[in-house]
Amino acid sequence: MPQLACQNLSLGYEGKTVITDLSFHVNAGDYLCIVGENGSGKSTLMKTILRLKSPIKGEIVTGDGLAHNDIGYLPQQTMVQKDFPASVREVVRSGCLNRCGLRPFYNRAEKRMAEENMNLLGIAPIAKHCYRELSGGQQQRTLLARALCAARKILLLDEPVAGLDPKATVEMYDVIKSLNSNGITIIMISHDIAASVKFASHIMHIGNHASLFFGTTAEYLKSEAGRIYSGWGRAPA
Repeated sequence: MPQLACQNLSLGYEGKTVITDLSFHVNAGDYLCIVGENGSGKSTLMKTILRLKSPIKGEIVTGDGLAHNDIGYLPQQTMVQKDFPASVREVVRSGCLNRCGLRPFYNRAEKRMAEENMNLLGIAPIAKHCYRELSGGQQQRTLLARALCAARKILLLDEPVAGLDPKATVEMYDVIKSLNSNGITIIMISHDIAASVKFASHIMHIGNHASLFFGTTAEYLKSEAGRIYSGWGRAPA
């Protein structure tokens, strides 16, 4: 059974329907990139998977023992978040809050998990630094380490390289690929189709109110949507 399956979803916000009859599934270990135009409903879909929004129609079914607290989330940053006055260690540990329940403190295992994820993301040397004084790439690594503290099986990433310089972008893609290679399922929204077809195992392309494609990356490059939007096989003008 798939780890996550969305069946005949219709989604919207503020009384406006943005996606109708969307169906796809994600298996454990997949790396799915969701691409499409602005306003096509990509972020709304992610918020629905997270149960922050309810679908207008359809359902989301989980398998493989997936629970809601097995999913980590890296949203797009706001200007307020970029100016957050806390240390790197405090931000990363906050990813364990859902594990704490009613406890007003982090236990030894949660603190150890935060340290392990900081080491994994290469930010342990700056653990005491103030988050708002970091570079964009360092901030994204900190937030990704935080999301890993919340995740056990799936990471949802909403434009994780937005605003990063080219070097930090390459590094972030490499980190995400490494996490996927270590068994974390990735579902990522991206405007970068070239990077999506380079790294992802599966592509979902969302257009105006509908899915234009869902399948493997190899299948996407052979599809009409893939040929048009990726530039592969495009006829000269």
